Amino acid sequence: MKNRQIVIAELPGDTLRPEHFRLTEAEAPAPGEGEVQLRVILMSIDAANRSWMRGATYRAAVKTGDTMPTYAICEVVQSKSDTLAVGDIVAAEATWSDYVTLPASKAQKLPKVPQLSHLLSVYGVAGKTAYHGLISIGRPVAGEIVVVSAAAGSVGGYVGQIAKALGCRVVGIAGGPEKCRWVEEELGFDACVDYRAGGLSRALAAACPDGADVYFDNVGGKVLESALNVMNERGRVICCGAVSQYDTDAPSGPRNLPGLIVVKRLRMEGFIVMDHARDDDTCLRALRHWVESGQIKVTEDIVEGLENAPQALIGLLAGDNRGKRMVRVAADQN
Repeated sequence: MKNRQIVIAELPGDTLRPEHFRLTEAEAPAPGEGEVQLRVILMSIDAANRSWMRGATYRAAVKTGDTMPTYAICEVVQSKSDTLAVGDIVAAEATWSDYVTLPASKAQKLPKVPQLSHLLSVYGVAGKTAYHGLISIGRPVAGEIVVVSAAAGSVGGYVGQIAKALGCRVVGIAGGPEKCRWVEEELGFDACVDYRAGGLSRALAAACPDGADVYFDNVGGKVLESALNVMNERGRVICCGAVSQYDTDAPSGPRNLPGLIVVKRLRMEGFIVMDHARDDDTCLRALRHWVESGQIKVTEDIVEGLENAPQALIGLLAGDNRGKRMVRVAADQN
C-alpha cells in the first residue's frame, strides 16, 4: 500500500516556506503484534508545529528528514490488537501522511459523533485548551474583564465564548478590521482590538477602561506587553502560546517584566493541555452544554488535501485562518 508522507527537507532558520518540506512516497508498514495501521482522516494544524522545529519543547525536536508529526483523527484499517477493531475511529500522535502504524496503546478510541471534525475543534485540542487554561488558571468570575489574543484563532475564539457564557466582559485582540468585526459579530465578543492598526496599548486601554482581570495569551511579544499594561491588581495571565515568536530568528519578549508582575501582584502561569486530562470529562460536559445551548459557535477552517499541509501551516502562522485549522487527508467514515 502506497503511503504519501511530507518530510522536513530543511529546518527553517527564520520564516517557514514551502521548500522546507518535501512530499515523498513509500510502502505503508504493516502492523506487527499489538499494533494497528491507521488511515489519517483529519490532521490538526497548530502554531506549536512550528515551535517543534526550533528544538525540544514539551516533545522531542523535529529534525531534517523526519516526517512532520501531528495530532490526528484516524480510522483503523488493519489491527493486530484485541483492543481496537477495523473501522474504529481513534485519536493518535500521527504524521503528515496517508497512513501510520503504531502500538494500539498509543491510539485513543473516540465516540461516534455526527461531525468528525468537532473532535479536533470544540471537543478536541482547541476546545480543551481554551477550557482548561481559562477555568483552571484564569478562574474568571462573572463581571470580570477577560482579554484574549488571537481571538479569531482556534483557541482564542472558544476562550472568549466560554468567558461570555460565564458572565464576563470579553475583549479580543486580532489582526485586521475584518477579523475584528467577525469576532464581535459572529463570536459575540464585547470588543475586539486590531493589533495591526498601530497604537495597540492605547487601543487596548480604551477598550478596557476598567482594566482587565484575566488575560489569555496566545501570542507573546509586544501583544503580551500591551496586555500586561492594562491588567488590574491580582490579575491572572494564562500563557498558552507565543505564535508571534515561532516563525522568526529574532524573538522578542515583553519589556515590562518582571516589574509589572511585582507592582500589580500578577499571577502568570503557562500550561499544556495534557496537564489537565484528569478534568476532561468535566470539560467536555461543559462544552457540549454551551454548544447545544448556542452559547458557543463552532468555527472550523478545513484545508483539503495532504499536499496542502505545508501551506496550511504557513498560512496559520501568518494569521489567515478563522477558527480551528485542520487538513483533511481522507474522507470521513460517515
